[in-house]
Amino acid sequence: MFHAERCDECGDCLTQCQYVAYTREQARCEIGALKKGNAAGILSQCITCMACNEYCPRGANPYDLIVRIQEEKHIRLVPREKVEFIERTLASVPNEIIEGDPDRPALNLCVMEHAFPPHMTDGRLFDGLTTVKGGDYFSRIVYLHTGGESMVRKHAQRYVDNLACLNRREIIFIHDDCYTMAAKKAPEYGITVPFRPVSIVEYMVNYLHKNSHAITKLGKRIAYQRPCISRYTPEMEHLLDVFFELAGVERIARKYDRRDALCCGIGLRETDPERATCILEKNMHDAENCGAEAMVFSCPSCYSFMSSPCEERGIAPVFITNLCRMALGELPPISSAGKAS
Repeated sequence: MFHAERCDECGDCLTQCQYVAYTREQARCEIGALKKGNAAGILSQCITCMACNEYCPRGANPYDLIVRIQEEKHIRLVPREKVEFIERTLASVPNEIIEGDPDRPALNLCVMEHAFPPHMTDGRLFDGLTTVKGGDYFSRIVYLHTGGESMVRKHAQRYVDNLACLNRREIIFIHDDCYTMAAKKAPEYGITVPFRPVSIVEYMVNYLHKNSHAITKLGKRIAYQRPCISRYTPEMEHLLDVFFELAGVERIARKYDRRDALCCGIGLRETDPERATCILEKNMHDAENCGAEAMVFSCPSCYSFMSSPCEERGIAPVFITNLCRMALGELPPISSAGKAS
């Protein structure tokens, strides 16, 4: 939600944007126009990475203003036909509930199982959890990337209600989109969430603490591809660092990480492939030049989009849950050549 009363039109949100080159005065003019509901250049130049929400020093959430006006003025990064196709495809994924221990949390896989690594939920890490997946557990927060915020809001209550029917005190979310919807956006929309949303990172940190005797430190240098949606949950960065320390990997200090992380570029691959390639190459060169042996992902879309470019450069693409299982000895570790063994 955009908080107009917090915005002093300082322009920090757009002068720090890595995809445009606005002066301070230009940025102030852009924000001033947006607050009046007027057209502004950023509406068509924005790649929907959401970073400006984190850049704002007053917590005004300027991206929420941008995406709202994009929808009002029918400015879309993704064509309407593509959005309709996404909705038909993902909403129709069959629902499945695999019952586990009724006293333990549920695990939401939403509709992204096709993009997760094979057999991702095998092993002790997920033993006893009730697993749910399918269209009823699809948060639709992806539409914040498409100038379609109203669709996110429209479906939010039903999403929470479907999860509440699981009757679990806690629900673990592997996908950051799903976690952000339950932990941040639904409450923002005035929706009561009758369970505690747990990010997969929090769950893994707790698991590794309880099973510290089973950890074999991996001793590798990794780059982390930060998901765009995590701009709504910057407090999770500390927990990620704890997780990486427990797993025994070094999150290398590189240019495009943390507040300066780049989008993976997947949303641009059809509408602006040249720009998508440029963003991807910046990311990959940065990780390669800093000596990363692996690229770790917590977003299934980033993982599916960037895995092949990683492998071409000898950098192992590793989904974050598999990194945890490597540290627990359930999966072969990353080889010295930078490949997943």
